[in-house]
Amino acid sequence: MGLEACLFDLDGVLVDTAKYHYLAWKQLANSLGFDFSEEENEQLKGISRVESLRKILAWGGVDFPQERQDELAVLKNGWYVEMISEMTANEVLPGSIKLLEELKSNHIKIGLGSASKNAKLILDNTGLTPYFDALVDGNIVNKSKPDPAVFLKGAELLNVDPKSCVVFEDASAGVEAALRAEMKAIGIGAEKDLGKAHLVVSDLTHIDLKTIQNLF
Repeated sequence: MGLEACLFDLDGVLVDTAKYHYLAWKQLANSLGFDFSEEENEQLKGISRVESLRKILAWGGVDFPQERQDELAVLKNGWYVEMISEMTANEVLPGSIKLLEELKSNHIKIGLGSASKNAKLILDNTGLTPYFDALVDGNIVNKSKPDPAVFLKGAELLNVDPKSCVVFEDASAGVEAALRAEMKAIGIGAEKDLGKAHLVVSDLTHIDLKTIQNLF
């Protein structure tokens, strides 16, 4: 079976919103009287807002009732949305547009598979929306990666067999989700973090259609 569709995670693959998540979570932690490291922040990649908050509170050694946790998650998201509302096309990561255009011109379907509930806003602000045939985000699927639901839903909306899909991910949880969905996985980042992927590259400038097709 050959390549029919590519599914992209958003944060850290096509655009760098990871820094805004970090800044907003850091602001929240600081407001509660503690801090966390960039190494700890790596553990937040690809997981939901609720799970991220749980981890951060544990690092700070604080616990709150669920109602207060819900308030804190909303507070963090408000700060984050303010930050990403200022995003422009200049913040699209290197190689993204070139690859999306090559896929589009060769009739390869393109989908988004992101845990973010703000994916649409980010795609609109950075001018990426027109490239996508299907968007699956945290508003459609509530199961977090490594659960494969987000990618399986993407394949369903694109009307393709999961085995004909390639996923682009920067988080180990996302790579695992792709493998569980029986899809090919291309890791964007470091080999040590994404070693289970079929291929790992530092960014999308190292990927073209031929490289993707060679995975099949």
